[in-house]
Amino acid sequence: MPPEFNSASKTEGRQPMGDTENHNHCTSKFIELANELKKQGHDAKLVSAALMASSGIYATYIAAGNKGGLEPSGVDKVVMLYRRNLEHIQERKKQESEKAAS
Repeated sequence: MPPEFNSASKTEGRQPMGDTENHNHCTSKFIELANELKKQGHDAKLVSAALMASSGIYATYIAAGNKGGLEPSGVDKVVMLYRRNLEHIQERKKQESEKAAS
């Protein structure tokens, strides 16, 4: 079983206040749920795929509502947002790793 992802945020123990804090709080909650599902015996890859599917469903809902779907250009926009977000996360992980190594 892979190690549990650490979702601790700076907002634990107090009310989130700004956009960054709210984002970190929500992100931590999703990671806590993913870790709980993994502890219940679900494969981590399945949990990750389910989180991705849920995120895609919710992104579609936000963009098009319950009755609509994304046009190909909308799918491209969401894909680009995911890509930028993942690149940002990887850059931060790289910086954290380099900082820990020094």
